[in-house]
Amino acid sequence: MSNDTLMHELAADESRPNPYPIYERFRESPVTKLDDGSYAVSTYREITALLHDPRISSNPENLPVAPPNTPAVRPFILRDPPEHDRLRRIAMRHFGPPATPDTIVGVEPEIQAVVDRLINDLGNGGRIDIVDQFSYPLPVTVICELFGVPREDEPQFHVWGDELTAALGARDRVDGAEELERQRGEAQMALGAYLMGLLQGHRDDPDDSMLSHMANDPNDDRMTDLEIAASGVLLFVAGHETTVNLISNGMLTLLRHPDVLERFRGDPDLAPSLVEELLRFEPPVQYLPNRSTIADIEIAGTTIPQGSHVNLLLAAGNRDPLQFENAERFVPDRRDNQHFGYGGGVHYCFGAPLARLEAQIALAELVRRLRNPQLVTDPPPYRPSPVLRGPIHLLVDIDGIDP
Repeated sequence: MSNDTLMHELAADESRPNPYPIYERFRESPVTKLDDGSYAVSTYREITALLHDPRISSNPENLPVAPPNTPAVRPFILRDPPEHDRLRRIAMRHFGPPATPDTIVGVEPEIQAVVDRLINDLGNGGRIDIVDQFSYPLPVTVICELFGVPREDEPQFHVWGDELTAALGARDRVDGAEELERQRGEAQMALGAYLMGLLQGHRDDPDDSMLSHMANDPNDDRMTDLEIAASGVLLFVAGHETTVNLISNGMLTLLRHPDVLERFRGDPDLAPSLVEELLRFEPPVQYLPNRSTIADIEIAGTTIPQGSHVNLLLAAGNRDPLQFENAERFVPDRRDNQHFGYGGGVHYCFGAPLARLEAQIALAELVRRLRNPQLVTDPPPYRPSPVLRGPIHLLVDIDGIDP
């Protein structure tokens, strides 16, 4: 089997339920040159080095072939320092410490209220879909609250989320990539246009939302409207889709490990370490597909030439036995758990504190209140994206809902 076929196998729909044997085959060599001239890096030490190497670029203009539908105004995740650092710093002063240290803490009551409402709406027993009825609406409600999006517009964000993420990793698929990319381009333009209108609305009628603060930023060093809209698209995808998958993968993992579920039910303080282990064991972001080299890089005995396309296989590194003891086991109180669940380096996930809080509250309450949850289908059906991996449905039978 050629190396290129191995990457296509990873992206194929049939591999979505369990891609980890493929990652194990990738780890037989820390750096794999694929038949198309790109490279895959799969071991923990080497991924760590490249995540912190300034010779690795996130700018799609540095790729040998730029991906389709690259936005004209790129968010900071698609930029390199110093432009990346400036835009991220501006965004952070409206999202977290040191400028706004209470933003994440302040949204905790809203998260708890949404979690309570969604669980109450699950009914008194029978069959439920954790994805449709819980893990999907929770983060979209929270991110729309942060953005100041009217409640009646929230359903459209679900549609845009599906279309934006389905095409991630499409270049590695054997078929269907062109249609997925077309949908992503249309969704990207529609969401960007919506956010531009929302910015003007926030100027006419300011509120306490993050986008309103960005739209009315009094500082000389502020984003343009196009930069705010581009950042909004990024924050929506990063803040919504990854959290959906973290909660869905988390509940699936707990149902597959009933001993851990029972332990968690009796010890809700386990939530922080359990969520960290979920981020390692079933990471919502499986790999970073669009990095490139702006200089020759020598790593693990291989020279990756300048101008090469590089895939960083985070999920492979998360199960590297040279870094993690019993790497293939789910250990909810694992210590020294320096995983790649939120990437690393200058592009470490901007929304990680919010996603962690949502997952901790959501999973603790699901485990506490769902009476005798039983998985209906294993494996469940998965979303098409090999990059943002998670179930599209997660059917569970329950005896009822505890108060």
